[in-house]
Amino acid sequence: MICDNISINAAGHLCFAGVDTIELANKYGTPLYLLDENKIREKCRIYQGAMKSAFGEDALPLYAGKALCIKDIYRIMREEGMGIDVVSSGEIFTAVRGGFPMERAYFHGNNKTDADISYAMDNGVGYFVCDNEEELLAIEREATARNIKQKILIRVAPGIDPHTHKAISTGSVDSKFGAAIETEQAMTLVMLAIGQPHVSLEGIHCHVGSQIFETQPFTDAARIMVDFAANVRDRLNFTFREINIGGGMGVPYLEEHPRIDYAANIEEIGKAMRACCEAHGFPMPRVRMEPGRSIVADAGMTLYTVGTLKSIPGFRNYVSVDGGMPDNPRYALYQSPYTVVMADRMNDECDTVCTVAGRCCESGDLIQEGVALPYPQRGNIIAVLTTGAYNYAMASNYNRLPRPAMVRLCDGEDTLILRRETFEDLIRNEL
Repeated sequence: MICDNISINAAGHLCFAGVDTIELANKYGTPLYLLDENKIREKCRIYQGAMKSAFGEDALPLYAGKALCIKDIYRIMREEGMGIDVVSSGEIFTAVRGGFPMERAYFHGNNKTDADISYAMDNGVGYFVCDNEEELLAIEREATARNIKQKILIRVAPGIDPHTHKAISTGSVDSKFGAAIETEQAMTLVMLAIGQPHVSLEGIHCHVGSQIFETQPFTDAARIMVDFAANVRDRLNFTFREINIGGGMGVPYLEEHPRIDYAANIEEIGKAMRACCEAHGFPMPRVRMEPGRSIVADAGMTLYTVGTLKSIPGFRNYVSVDGGMPDNPRYALYQSPYTVVMADRMNDECDTVCTVAGRCCESGDLIQEGVALPYPQRGNIIAVLTTGAYNYAMASNYNRLPRPAMVRLCDGEDTLILRRETFEDLIRNEL
């Protein structure tokens, strides 16, 4: 199996975090999201330990909440001593309700509204990651009105193509995010920020993309960021105290995907950054990274019940389940790969190649194609692995389907942390 928190028991059932998934499906119904708390904590500790070793004791990983934003996640992040990044007022609201100390929160986004900026300051968000001139001036106005000095980072585009999917590549010059170093726009924005009396410019931020398996894009980004920081020091006599190199390390969704040693990668990035700092005579800054997917992806699993098998001779077999693109739109959006198994028949021969289809009235409502399964029968339970990131986070009510429940697994115990939506929930805001 692609994850070490997956096993098969004597009944031939798939177990996740040590718990029989068929018992969970019977108890809570399907579709059902599962979340392994111990796996999340393990990943947090890997990042924290590796970053302190590579960058120094003041290094801090920031969990990127856009991957999975629910109150219970912020309880875990608080208890593990993590920082967080948030990208909307809704994520701020969720983190606050989850009891997270917001002085360790970083607020991202390429178009923060005036209301967003005000709301973030109302809730004590520690840092804004400023994307552009208009936002910088809006932050200054709001901070002036409150007579505070707001800490910020400037988001820069380092001009790196990490060869990932276009939809999740964010570090190139031609990007909606950040100010490009190459075009001098980043330097201009830094100059403007230095001159604002109610803004404290702490450093710079970049993010090159997501689902990256190589280390080089990150080491390249680290060098470019230090080079830019040294250039700012030499030209403007201003020294950044903090450099945030973003997130984006990949996770394996299939057996053939490479496994990443996150600690080894971070150590390599640290060596590159330290060498560049030494070459420029630049003091080692506080370093931040923003793992999201790699914290929660393999801590998640989704269970479905088989409804029908439609065989089209000479073409394909469609096995339809009781969920689909509303609870996992990633295959429909950009053909994301997943490992799919028959959770109640793990020891049976996988003799039928299927397209796993959702229940929506949409031809593109597919979860995966070319999946080998035991011959599916109505009522079988199908499990899709590694769904902790960007599944519930991107879920919708398309076709008026209620979003699934979520169950936390910890030390063999199961706890409902997100109730299944009801039909009443679907019309709750209608007048």
